Amino acid sequence: MAMTMTYCPPNITFNEIWIEHGMSKCFMDTVSITIISLYLLIFGTIQLWMYHKYGTEISANVLPKSKLYNIQKFFLYLVPLLSILRIILQATILDDKKIYGYMILTTVMTVIIYPYSVHILRVERHKLLPSVPPRGHGLVLLGFWTLAFVAENLVFVNIGKLEWWFHLNSLTDQIEMALFVLRYVSNLVIFAAGLRAPGISSNTDPEYRTLDNGTTSQSRYYQGRPDDNTSTWKNAWYKIKILAPFLWPKANILLQLRVMVCFGLLIAGRFINLYVPIYNKKIVDSVTETPGEFRWDLILIYVAFKFLQGGGTGGMGLLNNLRSFLWIRIQQYTTREVEVELFRHLHGLSLRWHLGRKTGEVLRIMDRGTDSINNLLNYILFSIVPTIIDIIVAIVFFISAFNKWFGLIVFMTMGLYIAATIMVTEWRTKFQRRMNLADNATKARSVDSLLNFETVKYYSAESYEVECYRKAISEYQIEEWKCLITLNILNTLQNVIVCGGLLAGSLLCLHMVVSGEGLTIGDYVLFASYIIQLYVPLNWFGTYYRAIQKNFVDMENMFDLLREEQEIIDAPGAGNLEVKRGQVEFSNVSFNYTPDRIVLKNISFIAPAGKTIAFVGPSGAGKSTIMRLLFRFYDIEQGSIIIDGQNVKTIKQKSLRSSIGVVPQDTVLFNNTIKYNIQYGRIDAPDADVIEAAKNADIHDKILTFPSGYETMVGERGLRLSGGEKQRVAIARTILKAPKIVLLDEATSALDTHTERNIQAALNRICANRTTIIIAHRLSTIIHADEIFVLKDGEIVERGRHEELISYGGIYHGMWQAQLQNDNEVNKDEIVPTPSEVEIET
Repeated sequence: MAMTMTYCPPNITFNEIWIEHGMSKCFMDTVSITIISLYLLIFGTIQLWMYHKYGTEISANVLPKSKLYNIQKFFLYLVPLLSILRIILQATILDDKKIYGYMILTTVMTVIIYPYSVHILRVERHKLLPSVPPRGHGLVLLGFWTLAFVAENLVFVNIGKLEWWFHLNSLTDQIEMALFVLRYVSNLVIFAAGLRAPGISSNTDPEYRTLDNGTTSQSRYYQGRPDDNTSTWKNAWYKIKILAPFLWPKANILLQLRVMVCFGLLIAGRFINLYVPIYNKKIVDSVTETPGEFRWDLILIYVAFKFLQGGGTGGMGLLNNLRSFLWIRIQQYTTREVEVELFRHLHGLSLRWHLGRKTGEVLRIMDRGTDSINNLLNYILFSIVPTIIDIIVAIVFFISAFNKWFGLIVFMTMGLYIAATIMVTEWRTKFQRRMNLADNATKARSVDSLLNFETVKYYSAESYEVECYRKAISEYQIEEWKCLITLNILNTLQNVIVCGGLLAGSLLCLHMVVSGEGLTIGDYVLFASYIIQLYVPLNWFGTYYRAIQKNFVDMENMFDLLREEQEIIDAPGAGNLEVKRGQVEFSNVSFNYTPDRIVLKNISFIAPAGKTIAFVGPSGAGKSTIMRLLFRFYDIEQGSIIIDGQNVKTIKQKSLRSSIGVVPQDTVLFNNTIKYNIQYGRIDAPDADVIEAAKNADIHDKILTFPSGYETMVGERGLRLSGGEKQRVAIARTILKAPKIVLLDEATSALDTHTERNIQAALNRICANRTTIIIAHRLSTIIHADEIFVLKDGEIVERGRHEELISYGGIYHGMWQAQLQNDNEVNKDEIVPTPSEVEIET
């Protein structure tokens, strides 16, 4: 008699879904493989058509070589092989040795769709759509891997059903369990690798350029910035590791105790959320089961729980308010520690970095970064984690108190909601990043314009600046619109999923109450109140997750700042500089800011202790670079800089700079009082020393003419003072510092002759008996120098005293003659008084 193949095993029909505490394999495998296959075949084919029509090939030079990508493909091929192995074992070894139709369907579809997904994966790897950012997989593959992993998890609803293999009562169960574990692990690895997207290149951005040698370069604007589609959870462990020292108040036992109490209140709130709907059920049942009995005790307990819980979500309850109150100090501790550490790090960065930064953008990054840390902690610890715990408790409760259908409804709703939220939010990340970049650009533009308001006024460019600012705001609002419209899409999808789950659960519960299947009216009230209580925070889950994403994005720029490495660091075991005499020596020093721009070439000179040397030469000859190297703002490539026999690379930067005083060419003052700016030379100096320094700088009398005297505010960058007044404040500050070595960087280049003479006298008082290095344009200010060095194109071309250099008839002689001619022309332009005017004056 010929054997006929049936679709489902004997005594099982496809229409019977829930039988004996579980689903049949026939129904579950058929539905899950059908949904997954149709999804991939339909949407995957559409995606392939789009790549075929609009895609462009990606250069092989930018494709990443990743072992994780090969592992991803391996498991994608392993799943169909496991499906084939299962059907072979079913026909040869397992108990009944019979193959059913649903097994063939599952195996055939698995063998088709998984290799099909590999083909889509390869297309995504090697081609690029013009409208899609290059980082990360498309929604089709992510959705397929998510559905496949969810389907494996649905098996757990059948733990209590004898037909399934969980009891491991026979060899068949053991083999089935082993195959299930392999499939589960495979789909988990595929899902996790899909989020990481190891095979998708991040170097296909239009901002990248392929060089002749096959490497890629990146524009400065994109340096340190993640690609638009990179998951914000990337390097999450690195971010947590950096933040960990700031999160736990290890030096304060009282704050540690507060943290423990806060977590205790959080755990207590989970129990309260469970017992509120339970006592609501008991109140309803007390009325229907024993009419006439007034259970005031249940009312009191219920209201007490509501008082602790607050509003159904814990938003206004005693527990939440108490936890928020205790958390304030912990939050302040974290904010303070992060801001101080970031500020310390920024001051530790090199001059090269500070010359290239945008002040407004850096300040904006600091503000958003520190705010995001506190928000991140609050959302994760007190919103996301409690919500997930409440969901798990609800699933367990409904399965145990009602039946597995209610647990399945809650699980499916929550699973779909969370999966949809994560997938769409990950997709939205690029819009949030672009909005942040536009916001940074807007703030940087406004701050830069306001800091340079004088230049704006000089060139009547107010309208131009306003228009540029308007353009920056418009670009920001375009990115903001994209961010908000995708948020509306996500909200709509979340609402559909939540309402679908609520509808299914309510219909089932009411049906069981009406049909008398063991549920009471109180059970329906319990279900309705509990599920609504659960869905309220779940509705906020998407908001919390988006907020976490936003905070991670906001933190990324701050982490970029923290990742900026200090270019100049103290050598291990570096000691303090001991200045006994103050001799400075440059020995064969060469330096360049960039490889193609050599500034100093084999410079050698000695500044003897207590003597004065000077550097002159055209602009760009390297004069100011010598001063920066002496301060060790940069490290030299070759040669050495020696102070009293000590190489500056082997001593601490702080001790080096505390021994050197400088009067810069462009004096910049703090927006504070005159006293504060002078006292900055020695923070702990008494007022008497500040006044004495001002007298030596010949500015004391001028300060007394101001209405507020030494408390006069100097304005932004000292703009309320004249050029000569700013120079004298800088001189007083240097006098107060009392350095062993003095640097004068064209200190009088921008002053008139009369003011220059007055300031020159103050400078002479600073330089008395100190090693002095002068950088000057006006040769008349350095004729007293013990030795003068003439720089040209980064080399010393002449050296000697003033008289010697004049006698050489070289470059210095030509510069001196040019200055004399210029002074004569100025003197001719001066008005000479007539004899009658002299008599009247007399």
